[in-house]
Amino acid sequence: MKNNIRIPSAIALALISIWMAMDMVGRNNVELLWGYRPLVFFLAFWGMLVLLFERRFSASPNRLRWLGLSTLSGILLGVGFPDILPVPFLMFIGFVPLLMVEREIALDWGKADRWEVFKYCYHTFVLWNVIATYWVANTAFVAGFFAIWVNALLMSIPFVLFHTTRQYMPRLGYLAFIAYWLTFEYIHLRWELTWPWLTLGNSFAEYPSLVQWYEYTGVFGGGLWILLANVLALRLRDAYRSGKKGLVGASLRLAALLLLPAGLSLWMYSSYQEEGAEREVVVVQPNFEPHYEKFERVPQQEQLSRFLELSRQQVSQETDYLLFPETSFGLINDKEVNDYPAIRRIRETFRGFPGLKVISGIDAYHIFKPGEPRSHAVREQERRPGDTMFYEILNAALQIEIGNDDVQLYRKSKLVPGPEILPYRHIFFFMKPLIEKLEGTTAGVGTQPERSVLSSDAGKVAPVICYESVFGEYVTEYIRKGAQAIFIMTNDGWWDNTAGHRQHLHFASLRAIETRRSIARSANTGISAFINQRGDILQATRYDEPIAIKGNVRFSDAITFYVLWGDAIGRIALFTAIILLLNTFVRSRMKEKTP
Repeated sequence: MKNNIRIPSAIALALISIWMAMDMVGRNNVELLWGYRPLVFFLAFWGMLVLLFERRFSASPNRLRWLGLSTLSGILLGVGFPDILPVPFLMFIGFVPLLMVEREIALDWGKADRWEVFKYCYHTFVLWNVIATYWVANTAFVAGFFAIWVNALLMSIPFVLFHTTRQYMPRLGYLAFIAYWLTFEYIHLRWELTWPWLTLGNSFAEYPSLVQWYEYTGVFGGGLWILLANVLALRLRDAYRSGKKGLVGASLRLAALLLLPAGLSLWMYSSYQEEGAEREVVVVQPNFEPHYEKFERVPQQEQLSRFLELSRQQVSQETDYLLFPETSFGLINDKEVNDYPAIRRIRETFRGFPGLKVISGIDAYHIFKPGEPRSHAVREQERRPGDTMFYEILNAALQIEIGNDDVQLYRKSKLVPGPEILPYRHIFFFMKPLIEKLEGTTAGVGTQPERSVLSSDAGKVAPVICYESVFGEYVTEYIRKGAQAIFIMTNDGWWDNTAGHRQHLHFASLRAIETRRSIARSANTGISAFINQRGDILQATRYDEPIAIKGNVRFSDAITFYVLWGDAIGRIALFTAIILLLNTFVRSRMKEKTP
């Protein structure tokens, strides 16, 4: 790229990024939210870096072509993700330009060049992460920056491994692409650095009618669908370019792959009959802005008054459940819940509704008794000389029943890296001062080893708290414990009115399909709604709206194939990836020893 275009463009992007940064800092000082500003900042910042270092990307004369193709892949994957643009079908071709780059690099160099491939695939994955998840920076800028650039780095690993395997086993190269990517997603759902938001199967969350077969495969079925389609689309492109007779066959194979699963799903969607007895549920969305209002400015008594005022508008003698969002009240001693003023006031307000179950997210703490085993999240506080209190903080959900003093408690156990847990803190202990300066903690939040349900004479409910609703196999653990419906408690206002809270809502539709469980979803602000067993979103509230909604939720005992077997596709991919990696290693060593 000529300097008379490259340098002025880089300067223009630098000025845009500086302008956005100054605007965000200024808004922070006057308590205004950022909205889409991080998207503009990240794109301008990354575009500036790419233009400045474009000449160092590669010594090949094809570097601009490769940069253009990898940019195209990043854009296709980014805008194809839910609630960016209504074009999920772009995911079926999103990897194709990047796969072309990988193959051309191998031909250009005549061998595997991992560093060359890494530079272009990392560029693709940064763009994908920025376009689809820029809104994470609205919660905390540093955490958002880290999530985007580190997640792009992790995504690059399976692609570089695929490039290496394809050089030593060309016939199995694209099998390796599929196996390595699904293995990455499988691991990303399970380790402490988890950030599986961009799991490929989530791409269809906005269109549940197309993926009703997730009750058998979960989101890994959707990921497999997308990856296979990209491989067949690449072969169709090759057949078209070469003018071979295989063009018709390639077209038919790709069409069959796209249309048959979609057609099967539409048939399942139209013929599905919901199961289970109905329970009347009232969902409250109190709408307290979390950055400045909920945790800083608005007194809890005032917040509780809004909760109760909205609830009274909808609760009747037929109401079985009243659902409040995540961290509605606190801090509450988990052994003295009924003594907490807000809980006493709730019981007093609804004393005329015996049997009403109130389920709410709370901030809580647990004090360890002498001799009681302490968790990984233990903290200590010296109350007086020689008297140290050991305790843990909980992000929890409780169920109180009017007319019954018993309280059931569930501890959130799938934690958000950063705010709720420092991943592998024994390795990254040196980050403790920085994390505490950013108002995080290295102690983390207390959890429980297994899922549990909230039981009553009305049925058994899965208390899913915020981030937990992103993990399909994790949610099936509630179902195996007997949960007949899913209640999601969340606080999506951290992300402002951007794509984040809408994506989070749509992911819940996938959990409904996988488990065939109806869902009631309460957000502090964001979108509250009911979701039926087909994944349809009903009575969705508006963002930034204090409201209570009432609906009937079916309580079902049906068990799906996915509930029984979970992410079987992910486990098969993991086994396949291990075999392919071992073969790649052996063949590479043999080639090194060959004269």
